[in-house]
Order: sequence, then C-alpha cells, then structure tokens
Amino acid sequence: MELPDFMSYANKFSQSEFVEKISRIAKRAGAKLVYAALILFYTLQSDKISAKDKAIIIGALGYMISPIDVVPDAIPIVGLSDDLAVLLYVLKKVWTDVDPDIKEKAREKLSKWFDDDEIGEIDTLFD
Repeated sequence: MELPDFMSYANKFSQSEFVEKISRIAKRAGAKLVYAALILFYTLQSDKISAKDKAIIIGALGYMISPIDVVPDAIPIVGLSDDLAVLLYVLKKVWTDVDPDIKEKAREKLSKWFDDDEIGEIDTLFD
C-alpha cells in the first residue's frame, strides 16, 4: 500500500481532537493503533526530539484524526488500517529516539482502556 502525503494533514492535528478521537475509537481500533498513537503523542511533547521529527509526527496524528482517509474509518475491520500504517511508519522512523518513560506512560494509559490480553498485542507492534 502506498502511503498518502500525510504531511498535508499537519494542520488537522490538535491535542483536543486527538484525545477525543482516541477515546472514541480505542476499543474498535485495537491496542496497537492506540499504543502507537499515544507514543507519538507523548513523544511530540518531548524536548528530546528534533523539529523535523515533530513535524512528521504532527502530520501522522493529523492524518489519524482527519475525517478524510484513504480508507474511511467507518468501514468495519479495515477502516483504521491506513491510520495504523501511517502511525507505524512514522513510529519506526523515530523509534530510536523514543524515551523508555514515554513507552511506559503509553502502556499505563492503555491499561485504562484495554485488558491484559489486548495489551499483549503491543509486544508485536511492528509485526
């Protein structure tokens, strides 16, 4: 699958829209998507990440919350696959710069929305 130019979605990102979308789609999206989104969101707030990487993260999160997608979110099962692909693509690019505390903070947040079996999905995040 060819990824869209997600930088064109940077203007769609806002913290409040991100929180609203994540809380609305959490169970339907699955732990992998939510974990990837949370890591990118928390990494965006870090001063240890470059401005270039922050711009890419904003584009990816903007794509996720935008109602205009390559695959519309309303389509059952596959509707969020493009969002996950974009988030994982960007997460792989910045993964080495993600602080372990951020990963733990995202995992803790997941425990509020998912049970242990569902959280186990994140162990194969890039698979």
